[in-house]
Amino acid sequence: MTTPLKIVLVDDHAIVRQGLRSILDREEDMGVVGEASTAAEARAVVERARPDIVLLDLKLSTGSDTEGLAVCSELTGRYPRLGVLVLTTFLDDALVVEAIHRGARGYVIKDVDTTALVSSIRAVARNESAFDSRSASAMVRSIKTTPDEPRLTEREQNVLELLARGLSNRDIGARLYISETTVKFHVRNIMRKLTAATRAEAVYEASKLGLL
Repeated sequence: MTTPLKIVLVDDHAIVRQGLRSILDREEDMGVVGEASTAAEARAVVERARPDIVLLDLKLSTGSDTEGLAVCSELTGRYPRLGVLVLTTFLDDALVVEAIHRGARGYVIKDVDTTALVSSIRAVARNESAFDSRSASAMVRSIKTTPDEPRLTEREQNVLELLARGLSNRDIGARLYISETTVKFHVRNIMRKLTAATRAEAVYEASKLGLL
């Protein structure tokens, strides 16, 4: 039996954390192992629980709407394998890009439906990017293109475009009628050519270069 994903909830509203816990604890492959309402609590609970995923709101205090960005940087820097999924009410082009720069693997707005949220968490757990349609569009809009583009093959371009839509390797393979192993090969090549460390960063770099 697969070990359930260990998830920590970081949000300054207890009722939001309670709602998320009730949703995620119903999933057989997920379990909430800790909660935090402040940056200090987030650091402590992640150190103690060593989760696989952190659901992180950007607003953690009355004094700042983006304190979560610093938390994201600190957690991903200290725990490289940790998957951070931003779950917030703020949709700002620059914030989406900044969150990815700080190490987040995805960005989802809080009014996302339950199915999409659970899918996003699973995508992050697979080290894939996870954006809802609005945050993905915001990221693309915020980036200026440049004529200096890496040379991607036609197949790599096809994979990249589906990657930007948040599809998993399996789904990309199904769309392109190629094996999941072949998709992984193309994704590795794309990341290498774009000098990206994560799938989300690859999408960001591709957008910056005008490839999307």
